[in-house]
Amino acid sequence: QVQLVESGGGLVQTGGSLKLSCTASGRTFSRYQLGWFRQAPGKEREFIGAITRSGGTTSHVKSVKGRFTISRDNVKSTVYLQMNSLRPEDTGVYYCAARNTVDIGTRVYDYWGQGTQVTVSS
Repeated sequence: QVQLVESGGGLVQTGGSLKLSCTASGRTFSRYQLGWFRQAPGKEREFIGAITRSGGTTSHVKSVKGRFTISRDNVKSTVYLQMNSLRPEDTGVYYCAARNTVDIGTRVYDYWGQGTQVTVSS
């Protein structure tokens, strides 16, 4: 089992940047693929992207490709979401999630953080 805690959210202007962190408890962080999701007000939670166990492969949805970058540090048990060129439509609660899998395409995750709020003002 793994517990996840996100941080780094906040208020930023359009075009600005934020870097979210998600730190995991336990000693088995490298066993887990990590995903990032977000939920905008009044909308369903949506998948943003994921990173494999080693960090060698990432995937991103089209709406954030070229603007958002996922990385991880297995020594620090932390996964990051670097967000650049932020837009008002990026506003929402951002969640990290973990699953013991090698399927980079999966949208199914077992463990979730509590979320961190990102607000992009126009």
